Amino acid sequence: MISLSQKARIRLSGTNPVELDNICKQVRGIAARTGIEIAGPIPLPTRKLVVPIRKSPDGEGTETWDHWEMRVHKRLIDLAADERALRQLMRIDVPNNVNIEIVLEN
Repeated sequence: MISLSQKARIRLSGTNPVELDNICKQVRGIAARTGIEIAGPIPLPTRKLVVPIRKSPDGEGTETWDHWEMRVHKRLIDLAADERALRQLMRIDVPNNVNIEIVLEN
């Protein structure tokens, strides 16, 4: 049983910010339909993962490098923990490259 003072913290992370924003719109829609309080989505700092790779594999020639980069975007949403809303949240279709984490807090 969920008490009224609990909050659900939803952390979204993924490489495509458009997909993250679509999921955030779905969560806001669920909150509007069920009439619960929502705070967010709060954009967290984007993490850049940079990998430098040498262009010539044999080691001959000049030292030229390619830099490959992957950006990980994050969003944070706080909801009042309502049982109906959490059940609807579990039914959201989440793409493969998006990670979602739901934590109940007091």
